[in-house]
Parts: sequence; C-alpha cells; structure tokens
Amino acid sequence: MRFMMLMIPKGYEKAEPGTMPDPKAVAAMMKYNESLQKAGVLLALDGLHPPSMGARISFSGGKPKVTDGPFAEAKEVLGGYWMIQVKSKEEAIEWASRCPASDNEVIELRQVQEFSDFPADVQEAVGKFPELQRRS
Repeated sequence: MRFMMLMIPKGYEKAEPGTMPDPKAVAAMMKYNESLQKAGVLLALDGLHPPSMGARISFSGGKPKVTDGPFAEAKEVLGGYWMIQVKSKEEAIEWASRCPASDNEVIELRQVQEFSDFPADVQEAVGKFPELQRRS
C-alpha cells in the first residue's frame, strides 16, 4: 500500500519567497528521511517552496484562470511530502508518528488509489492506456 504523508506547517501560507527552514530542523528531518530509506519504505520525498512562489489554476466555466501566490484565502498549505510503501495504514501511522515535526506542523496521511481499487469498468477503460497504470 502506498501512502502520502503531507506536511502542513502552520504559517507557511504567509511565508515570503525564499523562506528556508531552520538548519537544525533540516538536520533532524534528514535523519528521519534516512531511517525511512534504510527501512525500504521510502519511494519519494520533496519539500515545497512557499505558496508565495506558486500559482493556482482554477477552471470556472471550463476556462483556466491563473492566480499567482500568495493566496489570501489559504488557511493550510503543503510544505512537503513523502511517498511511502508499507503493509498497512497502521504502519504508515507509525512512520508518520516518528517524524521530528515541530509544534506548528501537522502530517496528513492519505492512501494512494491503486489501479486495483477501481471497479472493473474503469480498469477496462484505463487498460487501453497501460502507461497510466501503476503497479504496486
């Protein structure tokens, strides 16, 4: 089972372009990332620049509209993510619980939808595009 662990740092929605985390926090996080890697559960990870450097594309009326960051209405934003592969939700929760997060950070855990999760009719439709199928 694949899970995304989504880091949501409070206050990051207001961070200025180029804002970087504290070096001590980065060092602690690197040790945690190394433990995920050594256990063989880490598939991918990345930190994200603040929303002030991003853009949102909405599709009201079927037309794309681009809004550059920061986003005034944002209450929570992603600061980064990990993609892990584990045997259960409980194991994913165990790994997320070991993260050296600070008091202002929350990790949201979400299971990735696998091809086999979809009903047969959807699998048949997607089956025409094997490059879109991801095998777990």
